[in-house]
Amino acid sequence: MRVAQIAPLHEAVPPKLYGGTERVVSFLTEELVSLGHEVTLFASGDSVTTASLHRCWPRALRLDPAIRDPIAPHMLMMEQVAQRLEQFDVLHFHMDYWPFTHFSRQQIPFVTTMHGRLDLPELQPVFAAFPHCPVVSISDSQRRPLAQANFVRTVHHGLPEHLLTPQGPLDGSGRSYLAFLGRICPEKGIDKAIRIARAVGIPLRIAAKVDKVDVEYFEHVIKPMLGQGVELIGEINDGQKAGFLSGARGLLMPIDWPEPFGLVMIEAMACGTPVVAFNRGSVPEIIEDGVTGLIVEDETSAIGAIARLDRLSPAAIRQRFETRFTARRMAEDYLGIYRQLATQHRPNLRLVSRD
Repeated sequence: MRVAQIAPLHEAVPPKLYGGTERVVSFLTEELVSLGHEVTLFASGDSVTTASLHRCWPRALRLDPAIRDPIAPHMLMMEQVAQRLEQFDVLHFHMDYWPFTHFSRQQIPFVTTMHGRLDLPELQPVFAAFPHCPVVSISDSQRRPLAQANFVRTVHHGLPEHLLTPQGPLDGSGRSYLAFLGRICPEKGIDKAIRIARAVGIPLRIAAKVDKVDVEYFEHVIKPMLGQGVELIGEINDGQKAGFLSGARGLLMPIDWPEPFGLVMIEAMACGTPVVAFNRGSVPEIIEDGVTGLIVEDETSAIGAIARLDRLSPAAIRQRFETRFTARRMAEDYLGIYRQLATQHRPNLRLVSRD
């Protein structure tokens, strides 16, 4: 199939450091190419891909201090996609509701994966105005606030099978600390993670970024909590994640928001590391309680759960990752959607399966 992948321009594809959406777009794009499909990636110019790269802006907007209006480059990208419509069998957007107005009026089928939270009240009239635009959810729980949206399928994220692998023995020996990976902000619950680690007397290592909007929160709430067994190591890249996660007895995820997916959970699973996560959003869909992690309700139950982490098998956790959360499985799920949409729009179109 001839597929266009349209990514946000805030980060490169894949991102240099933090960036969940762009990372997933990269994994999907590379897997589709490996399956023999003709893929064009619309992304920032510093992206790296085996697909055909359409450079919509010279570099990722987060790394470009000259950018003051991030909407302008995205508007330009929408027009660049529109000018090449006839070159594709299907368009796959990762841009929330951006494509609805223009591309719902075109003959080329498109689909949008919703990567963020959908419980914002301002989204209600938008989706009510576009009831036929096909969208993909990344978890079933993500759908709940928007019952009127045209969800065609839930597709859980996936990672390349060998991107992250357990480092060290699979019996769990040598794992000496608790880990937190992601972004420092109120809804991610880093303050709770620190209190949990201190309560059980296990060191906590934090690999996380601080966005500009969260600097005040970090300076006034989190920074004073550092030290005394709590270490902030900053952002890490994919090459550093396997070692970081494999050294941990468990990953703490005390979230306080309806997490749409939580890529960090399957990154930990790929390394055979169990996850202790609050029962919010997608957590019950991703974590198999007692197998790949422990699902808890609050700090108190998390503190009690830590003692049970050593009962979970790193080998079994890794096996469940390979069964449920590989990029190959994700790509095959999306290919099913692409074929369905393409044949609905062009009933006489003959699609050649190369996978």
